[in-house]
Amino acid sequence: MTHATAAPDPATDPISALELELRILVRRAASTAAQTALRVHPGLDASAYPLLAHIALYPGTRGSDLAAQFGVGRATMSRQLSKLAGLGLIHREVDPDDTRGQLITLTADGQARFLAARDGRRDALSHALEDWSPDDVAQLATLLRRYSEDWVRWRDENPYA
Repeated sequence: MTHATAAPDPATDPISALELELRILVRRAASTAAQTALRVHPGLDASAYPLLAHIALYPGTRGSDLAAQFGVGRATMSRQLSKLAGLGLIHREVDPDDTRGQLITLTADGQARFLAARDGRRDALSHALEDWSPDDVAQLATLLRRYSEDWVRWRDENPYA
C-alpha cells in the first residue's frame, strides 16, 4: 500500500513546492509536445517542435548556434536537422560568410505547419486560462521568463553543480 503525502506548502516550503510544480509541468509539457509534434507532421519527434519554433523566430540561424541554444552537440543537431529537412520542414543553405556553416530556415510547408500547430497551442492556452485575468496571465509569463533566464544564468555559472 502506498501512502500519499501532502504536497509541500508554498508558504512554508517554497522550493519544494516549486520543484513539485515544475516536475508536473514538465511531465504535462512532454505529453503536449508529443501531440503538437504530431500536428506538425506525423514523422516529427516531440523534441523537434521547440527547434522549429526557434528557427521560425530566428530564420537564417546557424546549425552551430542551434546546437549551443539547445545544449546538444553539433553531430546531434546535424541529425535532427537532417530529419527535419527529410520531412520537408526546413531548408539548409551554405552560409555565404562562412562556408563551413549552414543557415537554417523553415520551408513554406514547414512554416505553415508550424504556425498551425503554434496557433492551436495558443488557442488551447486561451481556453484553459479563460477564467484568468490578462494581468495574471502576463504575470505568469513574466515569472516564467525570469525563472528561465535566472536558471540558465545559474547553470552557465555552475556547470558542474
